Amino acid sequence: MIMSTKKQFTIEYDFHASPQLLFQYLSTPSGLSEWFADNVNSRGENFTFLWDDSEEEALLLSLKADKSIRFQWAEDQDHFFQFEIVVDEITKDVSLLVTDFAEEEEIEESQMLWNNLISDLKQVLGST
Repeated sequence: MIMSTKKQFTIEYDFHASPQLLFQYLSTPSGLSEWFADNVNSRGENFTFLWDDSEEEALLLSLKADKSIRFQWAEDQDHFFQFEIVVDEITKDVSLLVTDFAEEEEIEESQMLWNNLISDLKQVLGST
């Protein structure tokens, strides 16, 4: 068996949106279709993400309302991607932590992809 060499990384993004609104775009097929994939379908815990010429299945591993959601790609049982909403207790600033995995030489590319995706999400939310 080949051991995976993927490394975990987390990126933090600031948002000017309520955690409740932001969570809708992270946890629902209609919300995810607005920025993450061309189309998203779900049946219970099973999510299908569709892009131009590809389709990926993911399993919803955990969900804490207005706080966090974690998915696991069907093709990659060892890794997950997660969205976590953090609200600063004092300033009430809202941050989104994105956790994902990538091969060491692909981390920078993966981070750039997330930057672009989150930029799209901010535009959808009017939170630029």
